[in-house]
Amino acid sequence: MKVPTFDLNGTKKEEIELPIVFSTPFRKDLISKSFTKLNSHKFQPQGTHPTAGMDVVARSNDPPTGQGSSRIAKMRGGGGGRQGQAGGVASVRGGRQAHPPKVQKVIFKKLNKKENKLALCSAIAATQSKEIIEYRGHKIENINTFPIVISNDIESVTKTKEILKILDSLNLTQDINRLKTRRVRTGKSSLRGRGTKIGKSVLFVVSKSKKLSHACGTIPGVDVQTAKDLSVLDLAPGGVPIRLVVYSKNALKEIEKIKSTHLELLVSIAWK
Repeated sequence: MKVPTFDLNGTKKEEIELPIVFSTPFRKDLISKSFTKLNSHKFQPQGTHPTAGMDVVARSNDPPTGQGSSRIAKMRGGGGGRQGQAGGVASVRGGRQAHPPKVQKVIFKKLNKKENKLALCSAIAATQSKEIIEYRGHKIENINTFPIVISNDIESVTKTKEILKILDSLNLTQDINRLKTRRVRTGKSSLRGRGTKIGKSVLFVVSKSKKLSHACGTIPGVDVQTAKDLSVLDLAPGGVPIRLVVYSKNALKEIEKIKSTHLELLVSIAWK
């Protein structure tokens, strides 16, 4: 399949052939599964202090029966304070947790390498489908060809005002403006300083991201990723396919190097 390339002014140039990766069937279930597994690797282990709630002088009655009082541990001492109160055990005020979380617990999930590679290839292939991109909520009314491929000059842009002009020439500004209408979150998230949640808009996939990342740093929703580090986490945020992606020509050359068993089968079928 051939798609046109654009220059920085939004003018169509030559047509190029897409890599064989873009022929991968769409697997929504695998993309969602891969996102769940990869996202779990960012979780932070949670645990409590080994003696939390137990740093008190509290003992139960010995023998515990026949004295008309409960068998739960009581505070020792005299002269007031917490004397006689329950403590040092679970289910009491200031006591320990019954079954506290442990930092030793394995909280990340594993995924087969072939499944993960197939999910990545499927997510890349889905970026050429206008229906799937629209289903995620992106505004792409005036865009006709997918995926969007731009010249390698995009990788040398260093200024934000230049990026804004390029986005406008590619009719991508409408999708960025979509994020301005997001409402402020309420409830506990707002009380804890997370009242605003930035959405996801355009993703630039390039071969070298240093300069372009600096230029896109202040534009909400716009991200930059290198082709060699591309992941399902970038292409399907929240596990929902698929994000609006702009590729550079060099990035497609890097994607063409992806090797997988199903891609070898696709090539063999194409040659028959």
